[in-house]
Amino acid sequence: MEDITFRADELDIANEEIAFQNEEKDKRVDELVIAKKEKAKRADELVIAKEEKARRANELVIVREEKAELLDELDIAIEEKAKRADELDIAKKEKAELLDELDIAIEETAKRVDELVVVREEKARRADELVIVREEKAELLDELDIAIEEKAKRVDELDIAKEEQSKRADELIVANKLLAFQNEEKDKRADELIIANNELAFQNKEKDKRAHELVIANKEKELLLRKLQRAASVFSHANEGIMITDATAKITEVNSTFSRITGYTSDEVLGKNPKILQSGRHSPEFYNEMWHTLLTRGRWRGELWNRRKNGEVFPIMLTISAVKNAAGFVQHYVSLCTDITTMKAYQGQLEHIAYYDVLTNLPNRVLLAERLSQAMAQCRRRNLSLAVVFMDLDGFKEVNDNHGHKEGDELLITVSQRMKEALREGDTLARIGGDEFIAVMIDLESYEESKPVLDRLLKAAAAPVSLNGKAMNISASIGVTLYPQDGSDADQLMRHADQAMYIAKQEGKNRYRLFDTKQENASKTQSESIGDIRSAMKLREFVLHYQPKVNMQTGAVIGVEALIRWQHPVLGLLLPLEFLPVIEGQDLSLELGEWVITSALSQISQWQQMDINLLISVNISGYQIQQSNFATRIADLLAAYPEVSPDYLEFEILETSALHDISKVSSTMNACHKLGLRFALDDFGTGYSSLTHLRRLPAQLIKIDQSFVRDMLDDIDDCAIVEGVIGLAKAFRRDVIAEGVETIAHGTALLGLGCQLAQGYGIARPMLASDIPAWITHWETDHTNLLSPSSKR
Repeated sequence: MEDITFRADELDIANEEIAFQNEEKDKRVDELVIAKKEKAKRADELVIAKEEKARRANELVIVREEKAELLDELDIAIEEKAKRADELDIAKKEKAELLDELDIAIEETAKRVDELVVVREEKARRADELVIVREEKAELLDELDIAIEEKAKRVDELDIAKEEQSKRADELIVANKLLAFQNEEKDKRADELIIANNELAFQNKEKDKRAHELVIANKEKELLLRKLQRAASVFSHANEGIMITDATAKITEVNSTFSRITGYTSDEVLGKNPKILQSGRHSPEFYNEMWHTLLTRGRWRGELWNRRKNGEVFPIMLTISAVKNAAGFVQHYVSLCTDITTMKAYQGQLEHIAYYDVLTNLPNRVLLAERLSQAMAQCRRRNLSLAVVFMDLDGFKEVNDNHGHKEGDELLITVSQRMKEALREGDTLARIGGDEFIAVMIDLESYEESKPVLDRLLKAAAAPVSLNGKAMNISASIGVTLYPQDGSDADQLMRHADQAMYIAKQEGKNRYRLFDTKQENASKTQSESIGDIRSAMKLREFVLHYQPKVNMQTGAVIGVEALIRWQHPVLGLLLPLEFLPVIEGQDLSLELGEWVITSALSQISQWQQMDINLLISVNISGYQIQQSNFATRIADLLAAYPEVSPDYLEFEILETSALHDISKVSSTMNACHKLGLRFALDDFGTGYSSLTHLRRLPAQLIKIDQSFVRDMLDDIDDCAIVEGVIGLAKAFRRDVIAEGVETIAHGTALLGLGCQLAQGYGIARPMLASDIPAWITHWETDHTNLLSPSSKR
């Protein structure tokens, strides 16, 4: 409607413009008549000018012919001058030749005079010859004078020709100047004629332009009339209800669609305020904001609830526009409304389909996610807990398979309604697919508070359902997790509840289980630690420290044990117990184990280049040695260091390791023996199968665990165990070494029991490879001072 009013105003303005243009047209017609007379006058002048131009052109032709004749005469004169110049050049050449001949004659004369002096007796004869020569010379001189006179004559003739040529050239110049002046006059007249033609053409164009503008104005007038007619038709036949008010919001016009939508006729609403349509659903603040937007922006659009004449409340999509005049003041308001009752109903259906399960009419996964997020926020504000309950129906698949999907659907509907009734007010039950449901229980003080509800859910699922005279019996397995005790996000909470449900199903079904957050946190921490260890390997943060092993009887250094350390960039130097348990049984432990072996082989090679031959013991986990390709991998690692003899490498197997297949481990150890490697049983006596391991595993060395050695001086049982292990080693013909030797008394006691090999802080602490050579140099070979204070590093 705003467009219609605006076009009407434009039409009035266009009519005024057309009237003005008509007056202007008459004025231009008069000007056109005058211009035509002027054009006729200019045309006569143009004819006269053309005749003058033709006369001047004839004169120009005559002048050009005269100019051509003068140019021909000039060319003849120039040719004559050139001919005279050629003749002069020939004369000059002849004169030069005569002078050359004269010079030759003079030279000949001089020669003859000289001959005359020399030969005086020939003087008479030569005198006669000289007379003859003089006569000839005189003749030549006469001829030369004649040639000179001829040349002078010809030069005079050439000068006369030049004067004649110069005179002719001057005459030609005068003629050219006269001709140029005449050409200038002719060109000037021609330019004046062109200017007159251009002025006449411009006036003709102006006339045509004004006539064209008049035609366009008439077309625009016709177009505006047609647009006004169309606008009137649109106003009457539009599918939108149109209402026009004045600046005070009084209704001035409505269309038939408005009457059809609201039930009010045009006569019933003209002069009234649109408030008669208000439904009462919107607050005064809503209308204040609407008018504020309309006054500040000139337009408002939104959904609105109005009331029909019969009292029915209905929704519309309303657009209100302010129509202003040229001065910027509001003249009236135009509103367009569309009845969206059907669309609202359809939208409600779509929203229900989008948020609710079609079969059970329960919330679906989408609505569940929204409600769970809202419930989590509410729990944080109220400092309470909520439970996410994941339910899977036990035996539902058999019902579906044996009785058909129709009975299965009816069973789902019945059970879902029972479970919904088992929940409290405010709780949510959603179906997320198949026979899986999730419930959200809010405002819980503790887990105990949820148990009665969980029991009711189990009973609701397990109660028999009668379908077509048949009793259907199923149950439910339920998994529960609590928030914020389980500090995960909404998706993770549902996954955790799902995991707990599977545990309940594995334990026998028809029960509920709570998700173990402590176990989950431990697993999460383990995953993070594994990632950190993997990164540490890439960054080369692991190092090996070496603890010497000695013979206390002889003082000889028999080898070192390689002990892994983690040089953590934040936590500092970490011992194996702080990170190895995390990767126990993981493939990463195999990678780290092979790194230790490779590093040990490299260190043996470096020490041997320094004439230090030491056996290095490397700890091997039970998981690593039980790999089917262990011996093959060790062979590959040894092949990379051909300069290192395998008998300088020893593997220590923890006696406490879980060796599931002793026969397989024994076979692996024998394969390594063939490669030249040695084995030791570490921490002997701390496991449950010591004798079995000692009997079946081909190890050359037994290490007494430090926990027995440390307390053997004070604890009779530990001392007895140490003595027993030494005895077993002798009985099985194995070497024995004690670890954890910290004092002279420990060493003395061990020597007394028959154990000569030892390692411990009393001998040396683990150290970097670079410190080993210096330590060996300062090591005292006298075993009586083996554990003196100077050795405790």
